[in-house]
Amino acid sequence: MVKELEHDNLSELISENETVIVQYSATWCGNCRIMKPKFKKLASENENITFVMADAEQFPESRKLATVDNLPTFATFKNGTFVNQTQTNKFDVLKELVEGVK
Repeated sequence: MVKELEHDNLSELISENETVIVQYSATWCGNCRIMKPKFKKLASENENITFVMADAEQFPESRKLATVDNLPTFATFKNGTFVNQTQTNKFDVLKELVEGVK
């Protein structure tokens, strides 16, 4: 399951969950829309990981938790700490990122 961020509270979700993967996106971003179903597929296959969608423009404090200078950006957090990130529209690259935090 993917949680859609409704408030600028990503830091709370990161501190409350052992492993978190975030897709930073924006409503105007075509590649973000392309990656969203792929992100959801990975979420359904990895139920022990918390997957979060965060609008990078709507939630600036959440955006600051990773270096988001291109969209979509995918960031991983483990035990409350930033681990890694990638900016991609390729499923294989995203899958590698997920495998890296298991």
